Amino acid sequence: MLTSQAEIHVERAPEQVFQFVAEDFLHNYPRWSPEVRSLEALTDGPMQVGWTARQVRFDRGRRTDSQFRVTTFESGRQITFKELSDTYLIDYRFEALDGGTRVAFTFELEGLTGAMRPFENMVRRVLQETADRMMNNLKSLIEEELASQPC
Repeated sequence: MLTSQAEIHVERAPEQVFQFVAEDFLHNYPRWSPEVRSLEALTDGPMQVGWTARQVRFDRGRRTDSQFRVTTFESGRQITFKELSDTYLIDYRFEALDGGTRVAFTFELEGLTGAMRPFENMVRRVLQETADRMMNNLKSLIEEELASQPC
């Protein structure tokens, strides 16, 4: 399994950060992860356990199309997505810290197979670079857009 992790401290309350990430996910996710070219809900209604979506991504020229489901939804604390064929897991955790919110991000990818196996170290590096960039994008978006709201 390949894993990347990143953390940020956002100068906003956990409820605000959780809303931006989880509750407004369809609108905001492609903004902090610009590799996402298409994102659509497959389930009607609000974000909750069992909610599903489809995304199309272009990562370094490679197109991927996947469907995923919310497996954990704890308001203000955690949201976890799992790809329907168990290829990847994405987890966001939110914790009040120093007048703001610590956001911890984890991405887990099932091991590489066949012809991709020799490139495992490169894939690890790319996954980590992507995680770090996404979290920095997320922090900037939240702090800029919610600047007029108190922490």
